[in-house]
Amino acid sequence: METKPPKKKPRRNPSAAKTSNNRRPSPKRRRTTKSTAPTERDKTVQFEGGERLQKVLARAGLGSRRALETRIERGEILINKVPAKLGATVSSGDLITLDGKSFRVIAASPAHRTLIYHKPEGEVTTTSDPEGRRTVFDRLPRLRDGRWIAIGRLDLNTAGLLLLTTDGELANRMMHPSSRVDREYLCRIRGTVSDEQVDKLLAGVELEDGPGRFSDVVPGEVTGSHAWYTVTILEGRNREVRRLWEAVGAQVARLKRVRFGPVFLPAAVRTGRYQEIGPEDHRILREDVGLPPQPVELLLQRQPS
Repeated sequence: METKPPKKKPRRNPSAAKTSNNRRPSPKRRRTTKSTAPTERDKTVQFEGGERLQKVLARAGLGSRRALETRIERGEILINKVPAKLGATVSSGDLITLDGKSFRVIAASPAHRTLIYHKPEGEVTTTSDPEGRRTVFDRLPRLRDGRWIAIGRLDLNTAGLLLLTTDGELANRMMHPSSRVDREYLCRIRGTVSDEQVDKLLAGVELEDGPGRFSDVVPGEVTGSHAWYTVTILEGRNREVRRLWEAVGAQVARLKRVRFGPVFLPAAVRTGRYQEIGPEDHRILREDVGLPPQPVELLLQRQPS
């Protein structure tokens, strides 16, 4: 379905205009610093921003934390050729030695993945369906680790943009009402819509689960007995867009989500297909909802003897 260009200026709710999160943030320039490994002159084993030695070793499968703590107390583990003390931490670049083997500490971020999926009508946004209907997860790539999490839902008869990610923290933040991440929908309405109806939708109407409203309403092309509208909403309650239109006596013939926060549905992504978001765009998504960069884990890399 092709988006129809609006012919009129948008009707906007003034109270929502400043909170609408509808512009794509520009990536900040990444500041880089040269990382160097500590020299033999570094006699300290307590490094700011590091991680406990026994925790890093246990993660690498070199023993239990309790057993490793005992070995540290015995002086059997070295950091940068200096015997470590219990409570010592290590950072990226440090050299750990035990049992005659050396390991370099490296920092690595978990490689989260995020997809833009073009959902067709007739698919449900659940991992399984008791009625045997096709789910959005049936078309997604298989994961070796982790699972796909839908960022919000689209009902059975709604098509368009659906974001899916392995980053649970990002999914929770983008879905939480306090984040006020806006969603944009293309609506095909049966019949005509009056200015009075639009005013009510912008001011707010009472629904069975509380008041709701659109922050923007953009009239589009009229085709026969139908009119196109692009609407923006700042939350994602169940079937809320449809229920808002119904509350003012309008009937939705077709509904398609075309934007979620800073992410637009690309024209090149056909119905039932997906496109993966790159690491930089994933970082922007986290930044856009106030999340820090992905947490870093310290791993060990075996050094040649």
